[in-house]
Amino acid sequence: MASTFFIGFGGGVIYPILPNLGEVLGFSPFLVGLILSANRFSRLFANAPAGALVDRIGTRTPFVVGMLVQGFATFGYVVAMLAPFPEGWFMLARILWGVGSALVFATAYTIAADVSDADSRGANMGLIRGGVLFGFPTGVVVGGIVSELAGTVTAFVVATAFAFIASAVAYATVPETHVDPGQGTSAKPWDVDTSLPALTVGLVNFAVLFVYIGALFATLVLFLDENTLHVLGFDAQGSSGIFMGITVVAAGLSMYVGGYVSDRRGSRVPTLLVFLAATAIGFVLLAAADSVATLAVACVCVGVGQGGTSGPLMALLADLVPEERMGRAVGTNNVFGDIGGGFGPIVTLPLVDVVGFGPIYLACAALPAAAAVVLLGGVYRETGQFVPRVGA
Repeated sequence: MASTFFIGFGGGVIYPILPNLGEVLGFSPFLVGLILSANRFSRLFANAPAGALVDRIGTRTPFVVGMLVQGFATFGYVVAMLAPFPEGWFMLARILWGVGSALVFATAYTIAADVSDADSRGANMGLIRGGVLFGFPTGVVVGGIVSELAGTVTAFVVATAFAFIASAVAYATVPETHVDPGQGTSAKPWDVDTSLPALTVGLVNFAVLFVYIGALFATLVLFLDENTLHVLGFDAQGSSGIFMGITVVAAGLSMYVGGYVSDRRGSRVPTLLVFLAATAIGFVLLAAADSVATLAVACVCVGVGQGGTSGPLMALLADLVPEERMGRAVGTNNVFGDIGGGFGPIVTLPLVDVVGFGPIYLACAALPAAAAVVLLGGVYRETGQFVPRVGA
C-alpha cells in the first residue's frame, strides 16, 4: 500500500498542470486530452501481458520493475519542461508511465488476493486499491498547490523523488506471493481472461473510471475557471487540486469501508449498488453546482461512490475467478478501466467546448446506473442469484 501510494503521485501530478499549461505552450484541447490519456492507451496494450506474466513468474519482480519504470517516466515530465519539443516528451513520459503501471496494477491486486480469504478480501482489496488510487489524486493535489507556490518543475521533481522512494520500499519489503520459485505456470503473454466475471467487473470498472478520471479530473479545472469558483485565494489550477483533494479524502474513507462492509454482509452486490448510486448522484449535483458549497458536496458524493466501489469490485473478481488466473483477470479488468479513463478526456474535453459542462456531467451520471444493470445481469448469469453470498 505504501509503495503504490507514493508511486501514484506521478500519475496525478500532471492533471491540474497540463490543461492550463497547454494554453501557455500552445497545445490544443485535443492534444492535451491525448497526452493525459496516453498512459491509459499504452497500459491498454500492456495489461494483458502483465497479467499473464504475473501468473507465469510471480508478483515480486514485475512489481519492483514496474515501480522503477514509473519513476523514470515521472522524471520525463521534468525533461519536458526544460527540453525542446515538450509535447513529445510529455507523450513519451505518459506512454512509459502506462507500461510501468500495468505491471504495478496487475501485481498489487494479485498480491491482495493471494494473502486474503473470503472474510478479509474486501477490506484488503480496499486497502490496496486505496494505495493505488489514493496516491493518484494526492498527486493531483500536490501538483495543483506546489506548482502554484513553487513552480511546475518543482512539482514534477517532488513527484519523481517520491516515485523512486516507492521503488526502494517495494524492493526492500515486498515478498513473492503468487508462485513458488521456478514453478510458474505456462501462461502466454496474449492469454486474456474473457470469463463472464472478468468481463462484468471490467465493464463496471470502465464506467467508474470514465466518469471519475476521464471526466471529472480532466474537466474540473476548466469548470472552475469558467464559473469563477475559487477557494483559499488560489486560481482555478490550485483550486482544482483542492476540490480533487475533497474527492480523495472521501474516496479514501469509503475504500476500506466499502470492502469491510461487503465482507461483513457476506455479499458484494448490495454494497456495490449503493456506491454506484452515490457516484450517479454526485454527477447530477455537479451539473447543477453554482457555488463552492454545492461543488464540494458533489465532489464528496463522487469520491465516496468511486472509492466505495473499488474494494468490493476487486473482491468480487477474486471471489469468482480461480486463483491461478487472477493475474490475467486483473489484466482484463484493467483493460476496461483504461479504456474508460483513456477515452474520457478525449471525449469530454472537446465536447465541453461544444455542449457545455451540464450535459456532459448528466451523461456521466447515467453511466454508473447502466453499470449497476450490467453488474446485476452478469452476477445472475454466473451464479443464478442477483445477490449471491461470498461463500457460494
